[in-house]
Amino acid sequence: MASSTISGVGSGVDTQSIVKALVAAEKAPKQAQITKQQTTTTIQLSALGTVKGALDAYRTAIGKLKDASSFSGLAGTTSDEKKSKVTIDATASTGKYDLVVHNLATASKVSSPVFAGGNSAVVNSGDEATTLTISQSGVDYDVNVPAGATMKEVREAINTQLQSKGISANVLNDASGSRLVLTSSTMGKGTEITMGGNSSLSEGYTTLVEPKNATYSIDGLEMESASNKVDSAISGVTLEFLVGGDAASTISVGANTDTLKTSVQAFVTAYNALMGSINTQTKVTATGDSATTTSGALTGDASMRQLVSGLRNELLNSSGSNAAIGLAQMGVSTDSKTGLLSLDDKAWNKAVALPNGATNIAKVFTGDAGLISRMTKMTAPYVGTTGTLSQRTTDLNNKLTDLTTQQAELDRRIDSLQTSLSAKYNAMDTLVAQLNASSSSIMTTLNALNNPKSN
Repeated sequence: MASSTISGVGSGVDTQSIVKALVAAEKAPKQAQITKQQTTTTIQLSALGTVKGALDAYRTAIGKLKDASSFSGLAGTTSDEKKSKVTIDATASTGKYDLVVHNLATASKVSSPVFAGGNSAVVNSGDEATTLTISQSGVDYDVNVPAGATMKEVREAINTQLQSKGISANVLNDASGSRLVLTSSTMGKGTEITMGGNSSLSEGYTTLVEPKNATYSIDGLEMESASNKVDSAISGVTLEFLVGGDAASTISVGANTDTLKTSVQAFVTAYNALMGSINTQTKVTATGDSATTTSGALTGDASMRQLVSGLRNELLNSSGSNAAIGLAQMGVSTDSKTGLLSLDDKAWNKAVALPNGATNIAKVFTGDAGLISRMTKMTAPYVGTTGTLSQRTTDLNNKLTDLTTQQAELDRRIDSLQTSLSAKYNAMDTLVAQLNASSSSIMTTLNALNNPKSN
């Protein structure tokens, strides 16, 4: 800034100090305003980023609980996991079932005739290509067998062409030679593989395994399945058969309160983490003798009020009259001051012991009308690049940009003011110097007149 003129040469007055004081007085109010707004906006941006991160973490946490199995009040078990396995979904009901697996379902397997040699055995010694027709469930697949083709080449051609159809090929070797074996991944009666065409591979092929349905009984009721995995015999229950030969096991579907409580506690923890973050940024704290207070960076922020209101409303809706059980009844209560949740063990144990208690608790959280789904929908407008919090962040960044522009304009105006004042005070100093010089000259002349030389 400013002038290189030596201050007060003519007048003896420190004009530069006067200019600096005048400039500082002019700049101070606007500079204080800009600085304060920059500091406040920067703090708000940081606070908003913290809340945005907490909200994303909350949505991720409850997203992991969205699967009905997370809040399933039931669990499926088997008396012998070496004989059968069991899983359930949200539609399962309590019950116990006697399962006996007579025979496992099998898949078709056939073998070509034996050819001398191993993988390199020639299966088409003629001069022309032949066709191997592989059929299953009324569908034919033609595989080209070129002249001079080996067992390995045919195997690779079949796997390339038919593996996506559930048919695979391999070569088995022993002392007598090699044979091409076709195996189906599809089980059950009526899925036999047959071999035809004019290829020598199909001449006198052998059936190694005939496809059969699994046969089993549930509580004495005889049943069949084309697969060893059955999801329709018992509503909401999927059975997997591991052993046949009249293998017996007991399937039970009963209360699973441990999984249910873990998921409810996970929701409480995730909710509290979000509310704790919001509280930190919006709280008003008394200082000293409580005569003064300090406000959080987002105290009074409309978007925070709306977010908190939406979260609390969903909690209240989950405890409405249409619910078979409310949050408070299952032990989930809200602190009136902080809005944080807690889970009381005594109330929880009492709630799950009620008839259908575990099932009713699960219904509060699951389904399209459940708390998890509604919380996810309620918070959706606040996240993402076009969400409320991102728009709020954009507004604050725009405000910082505008404040930077205001600062630049203020600096230019102050520079101009200092240049102008320096020029005026320098001119004044020059004028005073001229007047002083004139005054000195006049006084010298007057003194000379008053003191004439003697003759």
